[in-house]
Parts: sequence; structure tokens; C-alpha cells
Amino acid sequence: MGDAEEADECLIAARRRLAGESGEMVLAESNLTWEGEEVLWGEIDDRNVIISNMLGALRGSVKETLNRSYTVKINEYTVNLASTDEVIALLQASLKKYDTERNYYADLVLDADRELNVLTTQIYSTKEQQEEETEEVMTSAGISAALNDIFLDIEPVSEKDFSDYELGLLELSFGDTVEVVESYLQDYELTPLEQAIEEVTKDQEKEQIYEVVAGDTLSQIAENNEIPLDRLIAMNETIEDENSLIRVGDELIVTVPEPELSVERTEQMYYEEDYEAEIIYVDNDDWYTNQTQTLQEPSAGHRKVVANVSYRNSEEISREILKEEITYAAVPKIVERGTKIPPTYLKPISGGRLSSRFGRRKAPTRGASTYHKGVDWATPVGTAVMASCTGTVSRAGWGKGYGYVVYINHADGRQTRYGHLSKVLVKQGQTVTQGQKIALSGNTGVSTGPHIHFEILINGTQVDPFDYLN
Repeated sequence: MGDAEEADECLIAARRRLAGESGEMVLAESNLTWEGEEVLWGEIDDRNVIISNMLGALRGSVKETLNRSYTVKINEYTVNLASTDEVIALLQASLKKYDTERNYYADLVLDADRELNVLTTQIYSTKEQQEEETEEVMTSAGISAALNDIFLDIEPVSEKDFSDYELGLLELSFGDTVEVVESYLQDYELTPLEQAIEEVTKDQEKEQIYEVVAGDTLSQIAENNEIPLDRLIAMNETIEDENSLIRVGDELIVTVPEPELSVERTEQMYYEEDYEAEIIYVDNDDWYTNQTQTLQEPSAGHRKVVANVSYRNSEEISREILKEEITYAAVPKIVERGTKIPPTYLKPISGGRLSSRFGRRKAPTRGASTYHKGVDWATPVGTAVMASCTGTVSRAGWGKGYGYVVYINHADGRQTRYGHLSKVLVKQGQTVTQGQKIALSGNTGVSTGPHIHFEILINGTQVDPFDYLN
């Protein structure tokens, strides 16, 4: 060969031939070197012979062949498949469960939102395509517009009958973003199609957020989401045990069974059902919000319905009623309810040590009850005792076992009692405000030491004050 530049050109040509033999990307080490010497007479090999010799040397140094493959990414899940046909087969397997009549098919299209060549999915309806093709033919013939005008003149718009609705699957789409990119991989990096379908379509436990609504309990939330109660508690740091308080609007972590690739769909359905009418509320501005009274008991009705029902996998996410025919009407429940915010209750002293809770106990001294009807805080004699809530003093003075005691009636119908006082500072019939000093703590009556005894009564019965204190 004449020079090094020509040798490099031949090596490039040999590499091209090697790559062309498999149609895939080929890795081969080329340690070919050249040595030159000046001769007066010599024979130069034909260029094709040199390229063939180089090709033979390269074939012996092939390390591996990389297959043109396709990496599919669904959220955090990725899988490598051998061809676009396998990618399409994977996507169709996800649709198959919900499209039994095969009216929809998935395809790959360039993602217009990405600068690089990333493919994403597009779902087509065979029925819509057929209708579009038919409409194009009619439009091209000038028939469609004319027929529409004729039908509008003849048939006025009227309400649909149940038989006019075309029931079945209306829409189908993927609920997750699918990204597909071309890649070159070794054989062992590819996943068999059957395994990929199993991984993508099988339900997996995935964490979701559940927002607590009125009437919810922990056990009900666990049951509705098919989670053992102890597991629900373990998943949420804010829940200590099955008795923990939950409030409307709280967000809890729950697990739901979902495949890697979710499918969203809308079906048009006809059904008959018993139904409940919405509750009718009658507001009473003189009542507190915790006061209600049922004015009319409900009874279920029956109806025929056509509705568009939307799902994510097997879970219903919305329902739009298109037509409803009442067989017999439901009778609504009518409830009278208060609108005023009920008063709050505060601890009657500052500080103090909790010395006895509400409920059963051993009698602390002779003559004391084994069922404690209030809460005790140990505190030095003379500690200021405040009204837990605004109200009217109904009793102030000596009360046998209570010693010196004060009773206060409150606007929501509740009553508070303050016992074992050393001094009473208010009189019967006096109106007091929340936080106003009404007495000094003491050790009078049946008492084991200086403390304040505090009760809350509802309809004349003592309740646990800790359920009502703010």
C-alpha cells in the first residue's frame, strides 16, 4: 500500500463491511499497525484484497454484538425489549383486560414535547377511524352537509330514550406517561416479552394518599382499602394506635393494588338502582352546631340510569348521569341543625399536677367514691380557679363531700363544677366570663390534700373533661 492515509481508509471500509454483516452495532478491537519501508522494486496489493485481509483480522477480534433494542420507562419502572413489535405487544397486553372487543390499539409516536427522539404512546379507536373515513368519503361527494340540513329540518331536537344510547367503552387511555427510547444492548440485558407483560400488568401494592372525610374511622379506612389495621397504623407516624383521633381533612398513607402501567377508561352504562335522596338541612340560628333533630326519616327510591362512569384500572373515579328515570321517588331525610359555634372549655387552673383522672379508681380515702366523676389537679391552697367557660353561677357555697363548691350553667346546656375550694368569690345568679377568677383552691370536704376537683356534666351526667377541654 502506498501510504498510511490509504491504510486508514481501507480499515474504515473493513469496519463498515463488518457492521453491515449483522445489521447491528458491533464492537471489535483493532490492533492493526502498519510499517513502511522504501524499496526500489515492489508489488502493491489490490485495495479490495487489503480490505478483505483487514476484515478477516477484525472478525477474529469481535468482542460482542449489541442488539438494537428499546427501553421502556413507566414512572420509575424500566424494561428493555428487543423490538418495537414487542413494545406494542406489551402496551396491548395492558389494554386487553378492559378492551375485550379489541376496539382500541396502541401505537408509538414521537413525543412532541421532547427535543430528543423519545417515543411515547398514542391509543387509537378503530371505530372512530372507520367513522372518519366514511365521513371523508361523504364530504368529498358533497353529501354530508346536504343530509345534515335535511335531517335538521325534518327532526327537531328531542330528549333521548334509553334505547338511543350507545352503551359500552367510550374512551381508553394510559394513566401513566410511557417513554420509549432506542438503545443498543447485549442479549442478557433484554427481558423476554412474556416476563415483561407479567411485570407490567400484575397488580403491585403502591402507596397513595387518602383524605379523611366525615364519618371515617381507622377500622373503616383499613377495611375499605383492604389493609390490616395494624399495618395502616405502622405506615402512618401520626397514628399511635387504633384509638388515635383522626379529623376530616387529615391525609393518611394507604396502599392500593395497581399495575405498573395504569389504564383509564370511560364506559357508558345502563343500570337500575335503589337510591337515597340528599339530606335536607333546616338551619336554626338559636342552636349550636352540635345540636340536631331529625324532622323526617328517609326512605329509598328506585330509578333507571344511563351514566358515563370513569375508572382508573378497576377503581371508579367519577360518574356522570346522562339520563335518569324515577320509578318511585326517594323521601329525603330532613334534619334541623344549629348554626352557632359552641363554647369552648378551658382548664380551670394554671399549672398543677394531674393527680386523678376520670373513671374507676381505688378510693383514695374513707368516704371517697371508687368511680371518679371528674379530674383532679394537685395544687397549693389559694391557687386561682377560673371559669372554664362563660355562664351563670347556679350554686356557690358548701356542698358536703365537695367542700366549698361552685356550679356554673353554660349556654350549650352543659354544667361545670369546681370542688374542694378554700374560698368562693362568686354568688348564685352571677354571670361570669371564661377565664374569670371564681374561687381559690383548697382542701375542704372529702379530700386527700390540696387540689382542685373539676367536672363537666351533659344532661346531668358527668363526662370525661379531657374530651372537651381545649
